[in-house]
This record gives sequence, structure tokens and C-alpha cells, in this order.
Amino acid sequence: MLRVLAVDDEEPALEELLYLLRSDPRVRSVEGATDATEALRRIGRALDAGPDGEDAVDVVFLDIHMAGLTGLDVARLLAGFVRPPMVVFVTAHEGFAVQAFDLKAVDYVLKPVRRERLAEAVRRVTERLAPRAPAPGAPLGTAAAAVPAPGGHVVTGAPSGAPEQIPVELGGVTRFVPIDDIAYVEAQGDYARLHTAEGSHLVRIPLSTLEERWAARGFVRIHRSHLVALGRIDELRLDAGATTVRVGTAELAVSRRHARQLRDLLMHHARR
Repeated sequence: MLRVLAVDDEEPALEELLYLLRSDPRVRSVEGATDATEALRRIGRALDAGPDGEDAVDVVFLDIHMAGLTGLDVARLLAGFVRPPMVVFVTAHEGFAVQAFDLKAVDYVLKPVRRERLAEAVRRVTERLAPRAPAPGAPLGTAAAAVPAPGGHVVTGAPSGAPEQIPVELGGVTRFVPIDDIAYVEAQGDYARLHTAEGSHLVRIPLSTLEERWAARGFVRIHRSHLVALGRIDELRLDAGATTVRVGTAELAVSRRHARQLRDLLMHHARR
């Protein structure tokens, strides 16, 4: 059963979160903190006492916007701990999901918090708690690797090579799409539409942000409206001075400013 610390500087929101968590049978104990400094102090004390100590914390349910240190700041600090608790962000703001999963969050729950959605987050944490225990025959003090996180990226201790993922909201439920499954991305204002072989998903992340974050994964900008996985390009066409690429069944325009770079990248990719 889980030992939980909930952190929110708005007391009504914290009380509601504590109530919902305490009503979940998978939660052994839950405490609240109204600021980041208090939360870090409690977690540090718990770590000093050991994993079976009275104040031990398995997971922190963490608001993002708080006075002083933000939830993202807290998660960055926790990442430096020898055995950090897992993190679930609980926030009213959609725009920090990619940053949250870069920080190895297990889940990202939007306010107002629904009981069913919080229960799903608890389920994900519970599933990831068991692999953190020492494997049979492993030396004391070591832990088995955690499974990959649903969500933008990888949970603490995930095995190397685990696929990175990005969270998408669908009908109030967060689903997780492997980045390697994405063929191209289409700009739609402040949003981006991710296209895979199975369909498309809208996320509230600007295309420019994904271009910067995914450049190392082989995504290239071909137009102000499109970002494409280089390895998913099936065909490059030149017709009357216009350049297009075929990605699966989609034909996408390539702007003049990106055409030369794209041709060079494709030639380099083909020689590899």
C-alpha cells in the first residue's frame, strides 16, 4: 500500500486531494504539505529514516504553481536524491506536460481532480512500486529497474532503451503515445497534432517546442506547419520547383527555406 505526500499551497485544493487519496484503499497513509520547503524537509527526513521508517514516502502528488519553489523545481531537486519518491503532478495547467515527463513524472492529472482520474494515477504508481523492491538474489540495497513511465518519457530507473512517450488527453483520460510511433506533427495554433499509423492526437504544445526537444530523435522541420520523422519519409518529390514529401499516405509541402537542408539530411540518412 502507498505512503503518500500531497503538496499544494492552496488549502482547499489540498484538503480535497487528501480526502480523495485517503478514500482509496490502495493508500496506506497520506500527509499534506502547503509549500515546497516543507515537502522537501519531510521527504529528506523520511529518506534518513530508511524505506520502512514511519515517515517513508512512496509518491508525491505535487502541484506545479506554488509560491517560492514550483512543483517542477521540487521534482528537479528530488531527481538528485539517491532513492527519490515517485512524482505525480496535479495541476490546473496543461502546458507543462512535456516538462513534467522530462522530469520522470509517473502521471499528470489536471484540476479539477476527478475521483476516477486520480484512481488511475494511483493505479499507475502502484504498478511501478513493485519493481522498485530488490530482485530475488540481488544484493541488499539494490533495486530492480522500474518499468517505463507512461508519459512523455521514462520513469526513474527505467531500463535503458525503454521507449520515450508523450502524454495525450482523450476523453479525460491520459494516454501515452511512443514518440517512435509518430510519423509527423502538424501545427494547429498553440497546439500540435501528432500523426501515427493508428490516428492522430492533439496536444497543447507548440510545434517549435517539439522541434527543439525532438531534434535528437530525428525529427526535422520541413515547413512552418510540419515537423517530420526523417526515417518515416517514403518519398521526396520535386515538381515545377515545388518540393513535397510523402509520409505514409500523407503528402506534405516542403518550404523553400527547408528544402536544401532536408535533401542533405535525407542523403546522409540514406548513406548510413
